[in-house]
Amino acid sequence: MRRPVAIRLSAAVGTLALAVATGAVLSAPEASAAADGATGYATQNGGTTGGAGGRTVRATTGTAIHEALCNRASSSTPIVIQVEGTINHGNTTKVSGGSCNTAADRIELKQVSNVTIVGVGSGAVFDQLGIHIRESSNIVVQNVTVRNVKKSGSPTSNGGDAIGMESDVRNVWVDHTTLEASGGESEGFDGLFDMKDDTQYVTLSYSVLRDSGRGGLIGSSESDRSNGYVTFHHNLYENLDSRVPLLRGGIAHIYNNHYVRLNESGINSRAGARARVDGNYFEDSKDVLGTFYTDAAGYWQVSGNIFDNVTWSEPGTDNNPAGPDPKSNTSVSIPYAFTLDDAACVPDVVSRTAGAGKGLKVSDGSCSAQSPDPTGPTDPTPGPTVPSGTNLSLGAGADGSSKASGTSYGNVRDGDLGTYWSPAGSTGSISVKWDSATTVSKINIREAAGSSGTVGAWKAVNGDTGATLTSGTGAGVIAFPATSLKKLTFTITSASGTPRIAEFETYAG
Repeated sequence: MRRPVAIRLSAAVGTLALAVATGAVLSAPEASAAADGATGYATQNGGTTGGAGGRTVRATTGTAIHEALCNRASSSTPIVIQVEGTINHGNTTKVSGGSCNTAADRIELKQVSNVTIVGVGSGAVFDQLGIHIRESSNIVVQNVTVRNVKKSGSPTSNGGDAIGMESDVRNVWVDHTTLEASGGESEGFDGLFDMKDDTQYVTLSYSVLRDSGRGGLIGSSESDRSNGYVTFHHNLYENLDSRVPLLRGGIAHIYNNHYVRLNESGINSRAGARARVDGNYFEDSKDVLGTFYTDAAGYWQVSGNIFDNVTWSEPGTDNNPAGPDPKSNTSVSIPYAFTLDDAACVPDVVSRTAGAGKGLKVSDGSCSAQSPDPTGPTDPTPGPTVPSGTNLSLGAGADGSSKASGTSYGNVRDGDLGTYWSPAGSTGSISVKWDSATTVSKINIREAAGSSGTVGAWKAVNGDTGATLTSGTGAGVIAFPATSLKKLTFTITSASGTPRIAEFETYAG
């Protein structure tokens, strides 16, 4: 059964009014068109697009992820980091640079913006290593597994959170992830998905959270009410003790999730929080909704949920379960459009869509799963394809800013991957040039095999006018608007070690 829900953007005013009534310190949601792919509150406040439009870099270690961040032209230069393999303490080191602020014991997205981390190929597993988002905005994390992150014992990472956000974070979309532990707090684990200290406009979608004592929270204490506008939809919560999530202040929209074996408590709305709970399926669980472990009341609006073998405890001073017959005690307006699957089909559609490695499949709103790309999203956000046609550099001239001993400018346009140019240091410029104006729209920077250094940040410059055509990080195919020129310059502004450029290929299209 398909149930479209039409929402007027002016409803944001009602949401803000509710936040003010609870004393929450939240900025007003801004009406905006949904970003491609993102859903829920991540579409608000300007939207969440991550590194869309930026360079695509492949990483197989945590250090390489940090290098990709640090090799950007600035901390806001868009970048898509495609991750494959196992990321762990052994291959994750701190990297320094003007566009990053990293640490050795976690994947650190600190004081950055416009970043996508996406698992590709055979998959990406962050093993005992958490992802930390701090003082950052416009972040997408997609198609990855994060497991067994500990706050005590050995090794420790990220305060025990699989994914943790804190300190002035805006617009995060976490999608098709698997977040899991192997026990509770006594075994050294903490939350799977935590938001603290002014974190707003977040969506968690099509993800699996399981086998942990704590699912996650919004707000680190009863006084931390600066967080909110969070959407949780089409997630599987399985074998968790509590916090699915724990809400301290703020606004949350929780719809079409499947909850199985919540052992102690479920959605814990407290300290003035307001949760809209639509079309979820609760199964084989205890106290799945209410205010627990505090006398600071929270609130909920409920509709269309199914409670299958759910038990409820008796109310008490610090225990206010919503059941056995949950009723709404508030009203929450939602400022974006969404479509509810009927709760009866949620277990099935979530089982086919939620988690890493599911092909980024999503619900079509009528209890069926569909893929965003019929060919399958092995590399969901690839960069420009390798150009076809004639390599215009063959037979052209070449010069540059400097050259290392034993290398030549002409080596970059001789068609031989066995020869190369290196600058006299880690940075420098190489140019190809023609006798008459030539139209170019793509270049392919090919590094020599066995290079001890790799290209970091760069810019492509019109050598006739000095204008920058485009900029980014990492070697490979680079596209820009077709330009007629006699000289094209590739300037390396940062690199790890001394790069070796085997070929500077140029193409008309």
